[in-house]
Amino acid sequence: MSEARSKVAEVLDKANKIVFGQDWMLESIIAALVCEGHLLIEGMPGLGKTLSVSTMSRLCDLAFRRIQFTPDLLPSDLIGTMIYNQEKEEFTTKFGPIFTQILLADEINRSPAKVQAALLEAMEEHQVTIGNTSHPLKEPFVVLATQNPIDQEGTYPLPEAQMDRFMMKININYPDFESEKNILGLDKNVVDGVEAILVPEKIKKIKEYVEGIYVDEKIKDFIVNSVQATRPESNNFPGKFKGVVVAGASPRACIWLFKLGKFMAFMDGKDFVSPEHLFKIIPSVLGHRIILTYEASIDNIKGGEVAMEIAQTLV
Repeated sequence: MSEARSKVAEVLDKANKIVFGQDWMLESIIAALVCEGHLLIEGMPGLGKTLSVSTMSRLCDLAFRRIQFTPDLLPSDLIGTMIYNQEKEEFTTKFGPIFTQILLADEINRSPAKVQAALLEAMEEHQVTIGNTSHPLKEPFVVLATQNPIDQEGTYPLPEAQMDRFMMKININYPDFESEKNILGLDKNVVDGVEAILVPEKIKKIKEYVEGIYVDEKIKDFIVNSVQATRPESNNFPGKFKGVVVAGASPRACIWLFKLGKFMAFMDGKDFVSPEHLFKIIPSVLGHRIILTYEASIDNIKGGEVAMEIAQTLV
């Protein structure tokens, strides 16, 4: 296991020399690849979101495609369509860019709901239906989506059903002074020279190590209680959040806390999951699954902060 962890550390170290000041984003991307979950990255333009994804795809030797989401994008532009061949007098399938291993959905909230919905089948079932035929996607298949803050002009909020399919949602901020200074000397073609450190077979092996990490029954209870306590109808729901939360997190949150808790233990060099590993990911796993009231949003209350405060009361 130590060899596997050192390989992951090597990937992150190499990525940190290309993408400065975004350590949590890079660690979240590698978590998505190992756990085969989808990641939503929110931040202002120009913070290295696209560079991070392309760098990690090179370091992990995975097929990578990027889609720029725009208001006029059609579902067929994403998944593909049927084209009639006049010579053969038959329809042939033109596959879209979704047929890859890492799909970068850039500025996903700049396209309307019908395009965002085209991703749902792929994200959940790892297949795409074109015409009457379902086509399996390559493994691993991970959607790494970026979005601008929803108060920016020309953005569409993601439907709750799609938000729930993202393993995590992370928010990234501007880099510090030293990191931003280092960006000045960065070669624009730096990604072209990146060589793979991990290959899909090694990522699969790391996944097996992570899945073998021990989770105590008390930790499982804490995971389920933390998720259930975000629901207003729950007996453990704190009274102070009445009028703040409309709906709590779904059972998918339990699954991802369980899987990501193991990954955080793996990164920490432990063979068991502790509450500290879960506290590191609770805001990112639960925050986007908690639906807040309009008044709470106006008051700038964040779902991740609510989830963290609720979980801390259960320890």
